[in-house]
Amino acid sequence: MKVFNFILTIGHLVIASLLMAMLLNNWISPSQISLLNLLSLGFPILMILNILLCIYWIILFKKRAILFLVISILFITPTRRWINYSPEKKYKADFTLMSFNVRNGTMGKEEIENYISEKDPDIVLLQEASIEFNLTKYPHKLQQFPHIQCYSKFPIEKFEDIKTQVDIGNSFYTDINIKGKTIRFVNIYMEPFQIDKQMVRPTKSMNENEAKAKGLVKKMLPIFKEHQIQMQNTMTAVDKSPYPVVFAGDFNAVPNSYEYYLASKNLKDAFVEAGSGSGTSFHEFKFPIKIDHIFTSESIKALNYRVDRSVHISDHFPVLASFKIQ
Repeated sequence: MKVFNFILTIGHLVIASLLMAMLLNNWISPSQISLLNLLSLGFPILMILNILLCIYWIILFKKRAILFLVISILFITPTRRWINYSPEKKYKADFTLMSFNVRNGTMGKEEIENYISEKDPDIVLLQEASIEFNLTKYPHKLQQFPHIQCYSKFPIEKFEDIKTQVDIGNSFYTDINIKGKTIRFVNIYMEPFQIDKQMVRPTKSMNENEAKAKGLVKKMLPIFKEHQIQMQNTMTAVDKSPYPVVFAGDFNAVPNSYEYYLASKNLKDAFVEAGSGSGTSFHEFKFPIKIDHIFTSESIKALNYRVDRSVHISDHFPVLASFKIQ
């Protein structure tokens, strides 16, 4: 038993070290150490293992439980970025927003149009949208940018493409007048990894699985560096905005990644402020992935945030949120 507990202790120390190393994404960019960004993808599994081991040490009345519980305090906020609880806020919303990667309508263009019409948000930000959608409720539209679109019930005052220096990913900003107040909306579709199920599906061959794992890492690390460039360029439109900002879209980056920390440096995560339950939004793989985010300036209060898992009209679930301008 002593040997078993010793091995578990070493394993727990390794898990805690990996979780703490992941937090370094706040300060270390992918161009410096891109492997740190890879750790953020494994956060849910690492955190579950950490919790199970903490429970194990508590049951055994081991003093090391205190050490690991103290270390785990560091991971409370990182965990809330994945799974959260927020009490209901009883304010009247100034506007509602839908952010949705629609996969170019390949799972049903008409179904997407009907869904958006039914939910009737004031502003719609679409990603991976290279076809025009017939959304008659929205008199103000931006459909001219590659892969990303905006539909608004409120007047659009200004818009501009953001040069991101990547192949597929794109972003733009648009200044929208909402009841006499101008809000800058930044819509982003981060450079995709273009990973399919076959590339991650395990086989009976250990050698083949090892080759797949190495291939995935080799494919992802350069994309992290492209994300850094795209995010830094996009954040210029955020940081230099003369108006309050809503920054939303498909970030192709999970919470606690470099991209997430950069976006949230001067903005609030609407999910942390108003979300409840799991925030995972990409459902193509069985592994939980939360890559669709909404960030806002301090003066924009998130009242409600939910991921609608009732529809399967894309490989992403739509994100719906309501806000009050303070």
